[in-house]
Amino acid sequence: MTDLRIPVLLGSVRRNRQSPKVARWITEALQTDDRITSELLDLEELAIPIMEERLRMSDNQPPGAAKLSEALAAADGLVIVTPEYNNGYPGVLKNAIDYLLPELKRKPVGIVTVSAGGFGGVNCLAQLRLVLLAMGAAPIPASLPVSRVGQSFSDEGPTDADFGDRAIRFIDELVWWTEAAARQRNVG
Repeated sequence: MTDLRIPVLLGSVRRNRQSPKVARWITEALQTDDRITSELLDLEELAIPIMEERLRMSDNQPPGAAKLSEALAAADGLVIVTPEYNNGYPGVLKNAIDYLLPELKRKPVGIVTVSAGGFGGVNCLAQLRLVLLAMGAAPIPASLPVSRVGQSFSDEGPTDADFGDRAIRFIDELVWWTEAAARQRNVG
């Protein structure tokens, strides 16, 4: 199967954030795979306000939330790149996810976690998986943690020689789950 639509959602708006370097690199890696069409969806650019009601119930949809909804509704899968803040993921990401319910249902989601520390965001990974499952999404078993992002990533990409190989395995796993889900959707 080819032409899988897998956008990358950057889940941070913090000043001086490091996760955009990782999100841009992942988006480019997806775009170089001839099976995948990808785009970067940055929560900073989308400027989604605090959720008052789900999009499908709103007569006055915030433009950024509507754009995110439209992109995810058309997607076959999703990658979320999120930093870990205080053992969790950013509130702005939770807020964006809360807008979406049917858009995430049965969508495979690959999670890339970013941390300034040595554990690569594994605590926020576990929490985000639980929330995605509650939303009906299908977080894939593989993950891609980025530890010590300030040293392991530059503006040009990873400085860790092993990261590229780990990313390829992660993308291959994401494609497997995304193709499987797409086949099931096509069955009816």
